[in-house]
Amino acid sequence: MGDSGAGKTGALVSLVEAGYRVRILDLDNKVATGILPKAIMRQCPTKIGQVDFISLRDKKKASPLGPIFDGLPQTFTKAMEYLNKWDDGTVPAQWGPETVFVLDSMTFLGDAAFNWAKSMNPGVKDPRQWFYTAQQATEDVIGLLTAENFRTNVIVIAHVSWSVKKDASGIELTKGYPASIGKALDNTIPAYFDNMILAQASATLPVKRTIQTAQTSMVDLKNPASFSMLPTLPLETGLATFFAELKK
Repeated sequence: MGDSGAGKTGALVSLVEAGYRVRILDLDNKVATGILPKAIMRQCPTKIGQVDFISLRDKKKASPLGPIFDGLPQTFTKAMEYLNKWDDGTVPAQWGPETVFVLDSMTFLGDAAFNWAKSMNPGVKDPRQWFYTAQQATEDVIGLLTAENFRTNVIVIAHVSWSVKKDASGIELTKGYPASIGKALDNTIPAYFDNMILAQASATLPVKRTIQTAQTSMVDLKNPASFSMLPTLPLETGLATFFAELKK
């Protein structure tokens, strides 16, 4: 996870360079606009064929009442169809250890789930029901991707949601969680993952982008190779190093 502009999507280049096939469900519309393909063409152009992606985004149009959906929101339902069968007819859960499935991002998955929940029950009296349905659907997707029978490497990209919470002694602390839909899943989503790492960009020029693998005072990170893994990795090669260390 990481703030916008920290290099989360661009970090995937190192996996392509390391020989992985990277297949992306692009809900952010970042891959479709060329960020990742351009980076691959700069660093390892001969491996551009190892990446493919499907981009989905609910369409909107202007109206006198403001932006409204152009037809029924379909991003969430289409995303579920592609998780069962990719556009080439293969099954993501069977892609195997040389392929990385990427959900980019959980933040926009939550938005798509909310749009789907609202379209399914537009006349609901309490809007909180939409949030609850969307939260349950988002958690179900994460459960699917982290289940034992999903036999493919998985990366879920998320923005950071910052919250002020009290510790056991009552002291207020600012903590970062993977952003999804609302705040109810702040502590739930991390429980599904053995690995949580943070993409970050320095506040000074020239900007230096890194991947943090060790826990910080504001973000609870984790990896099962913490004794051998460097706490900070360069973004350009970080994910490939992270994968290699874990697979030892």
